[in-house]
Amino acid sequence: MKKIILFLLVVCFVGIDINSAQAQNVLDGVYVKEHAQFRRVVPFAHLREADVMWSKRIWRVIDLDEKLNLPFRYPASKSMADRASLIDVIMDAVEEGTLTAYSSIDDEFTLQLTKDEIEKVGGAGVDSTQITDPDPPYLTRDTVIKREFSRDKVIAYRIKEDWFFDKQRSVIESRLIGIAPMMYAEDDQGEIREGNIRIPLFWIYYPEARNMLVNAEVYNRGNDAERRTYDDVFQKRMFNSYIFKESNVFDRRIEEYKTGIDALLEAERIKHEIINLEHDLWEF
Repeated sequence: MKKIILFLLVVCFVGIDINSAQAQNVLDGVYVKEHAQFRRVVPFAHLREADVMWSKRIWRVIDLDEKLNLPFRYPASKSMADRASLIDVIMDAVEEGTLTAYSSIDDEFTLQLTKDEIEKVGGAGVDSTQITDPDPPYLTRDTVIKREFSRDKVIAYRIKEDWFFDKQRSVIESRLIGIAPMMYAEDDQGEIREGNIRIPLFWIYYPEARNMLVNAEVYNRGNDAERRTYDDVFQKRMFNSYIFKESNVFDRRIEEYKTGIDALLEAERIKHEIINLEHDLWEF
């Protein structure tokens, strides 16, 4: 009897091993993807303070409703093994502890979120964290907004970057400093507040996030065999955005002194000012 039972157990384990081997041999495609999975971050060129002859800090918003920015937003669920939305990539890394999230109380990475706060912002689906620094139209600094968070509510990203001229290499270059996912502010009933106020949830330090973004693929509508990673998209600036603030003596945003079409024209003026500065450095 014991020999029969032992024989049946051996047959079961062999069957399981065969099924596992067959499952592992199934390839969803015509080749094994290895390019993005094993990539490493290309370090920035060394920069000395003495070599920076000019610099300007810029804040932008990447709106996920714009066609060029759709790869940041989709797939909406984690149903695909080869790619994920930017918020899924960020939140997975934050929950695993491989990426640090900073409070949106400011954009200078001064307050690191605790593990409990990160879990509230993450997969639980409910977060009663209070935010006091909304996007335009502005509330007062003392106004408190309560909201519930889930990943599919992210509708934009705020980025902070520095533009500078490096005389050693004779180039004008931009480097991202931070990324902040944004959502609409909601009232106590979970309804979007009047005016579609957008608020940052937390900040991610981009130089730290590069180690994770360099291995996350982004959809390429022209060629599935030539997909970039999120690090490529940010470094090559393959996204559309608008400027809502530049460094200034008052530390104010464009909407605080311009409205309507004038605000859009002011954002374009700041962008062209940087472009013209680069052109004026050379003689043709």
